Amino acid sequence: MDGRGIELSMEGVRASVSAGLSVIQGDADTDLAEYPDAAFDYVILSQTLQATRRPDHVLEHLVRIGRHAIVSVPNFGYWRLRLYLAVHGRMPRSRNLPYAWYDTPNIHLCTLKDFVSLCRQLEIVIERAVTVNGYGVPHRLGSNSTIANLFGENGVYLLARR
Repeated sequence: MDGRGIELSMEGVRASVSAGLSVIQGDADTDLAEYPDAAFDYVILSQTLQATRRPDHVLEHLVRIGRHAIVSVPNFGYWRLRLYLAVHGRMPRSRNLPYAWYDTPNIHLCTLKDFVSLCRQLEIVIERAVTVNGYGVPHRLGSNSTIANLFGENGVYLLARR
């Protein structure tokens, strides 16, 4: 098994390399275009899509360079975030989203329904999907339902090119 990574921050690269991982410094928004088609069996983008400038382009590159892509996204439609905003009138912060509105790397906030809709628009196949809580424990809520959109803190998707 061979694994390689791309990391935006130099701190992250140093930490990964010191842990024995093969990682280069790069930016998913620009550097994925340099990889050839079907270069990998699987590509993984974990909790990063919402921080990219063009999530649609990044998704297209992921399914182009990998036979499959595994993508996890935070759900900004999660009921606790909605309730916090309704009650406090301020952008919510949580264990999974600890940033204030002005210093967050999250520039494209989306719900699980938004993500599914984007995949459909880009003709990306969702082969499997699961919602998970903040600890990564799966829910038995389905993956594309309104219930999942309300109660899933995060979505994890197995994607493929149509």
